[in-house]
Amino acid sequence: MPCTARLIAASFTALLLVAIALGFDTQTSRAQEPEWRVGLAEVKITPDKPVYMSGYASRNKPHESIEHDLHAKALALVDRRGERAVLVTCDLCLFQPAVIEPVCKRIAEQTGLERSRIVFNASHTHTGPALAAELAEGKADDPAARNTVEYTRWLQDRLVEVVVKALEKPEPARLSWGTGVATFVMNRREFTEQGVKLGVNPRGVVDRSVPLIRIDSPDGKPRAVWFGCACHNTTLGGDIYQICGDYAGFAQLQIEQRYPGIQAMFMQNTGGDANPYPRSTMEIARLHGRTLGEEVCRVMETKLTEVHGPLTVKFNVLQVPLQPIPPREKLNQMASRRSGWEPEIAKRMLARLDRGESGPSHFAYPVSAWQFGDSLTWIGLSGEVVVDY
Repeated sequence: MPCTARLIAASFTALLLVAIALGFDTQTSRAQEPEWRVGLAEVKITPDKPVYMSGYASRNKPHESIEHDLHAKALALVDRRGERAVLVTCDLCLFQPAVIEPVCKRIAEQTGLERSRIVFNASHTHTGPALAAELAEGKADDPAARNTVEYTRWLQDRLVEVVVKALEKPEPARLSWGTGVATFVMNRREFTEQGVKLGVNPRGVVDRSVPLIRIDSPDGKPRAVWFGCACHNTTLGGDIYQICGDYAGFAQLQIEQRYPGIQAMFMQNTGGDANPYPRSTMEIARLHGRTLGEEVCRVMETKLTEVHGPLTVKFNVLQVPLQPIPPREKLNQMASRRSGWEPEIAKRMLARLDRGESGPSHFAYPVSAWQFGDSLTWIGLSGEVVVDY
């Protein structure tokens, strides 16, 4: 098994847009000079060698082909006071601190931008490359694993590159927000006589809203759109060995085809308990992507609400207490199972005990909040955040 569930469950950033109703004159506002400057950049992050894939424990070999390229995209935002913040979206399953924190340190050294002002959001595609920290015990020496480690280092360079480039020349811009609907979002906690399983629950809670922020040049030409969906990016299952951004990747392609030159940026929202419905094939993933992309394009052409500054950014790392490592007997039972994530997790815990190490007592949980004047609040929460909370 090339991956571990603990990392996937705790490593991609889920984001939530909270809108506050306003009363202001949009026409008067638009007559004024833009109060924002925005820098945009993107880089291709498709692996060029066979690597392990992230998302499903059942996979036992590297990827075989590429459906479409993956990208990292950066949006650098500067308000009238010179306050800066950067959002980076990626066609990846997850990020780990071991990958992101060195990247943030390098960005700070090159640009002066503090860690607190950078948010990374993985689309949570389960048909993207794994990163080095996901590799299972004993897999470090095979060719695909070596490629995966090499890819991770290369990816870190690309992430630094895309942020630095976005910060270089921010240009005057106007921001506005709106909301659409994603009809394919389905609660995945199915209740059965044997307990709860991952399945289909039409009566379960979901958030089908599609929040977006449109970024225009002063003359009204769209430069970028930053949109989200509260749904696992998992149309495709563990039997797929093609690199692909799943529905989120296809949605971005749809928008960029409709608006040539625009930078479409997908953010994963509070979709921990939701899956696309239906699922399974590449054609269905394309269908969901077209559905989402067309909805974003539709909303972009409606009357949107202008976003005002100033920008206020808050960031904190909470220390969340963890349960102790289970007894060795329990871990041996878990390690003997033939499927799922538990065997790999148990083996890692047993290895810690064998080295005389204790388990971690707390989990470092980053939280971000961006306040746009009194018009919009954007909150970033780590892990597979569920809409129920």
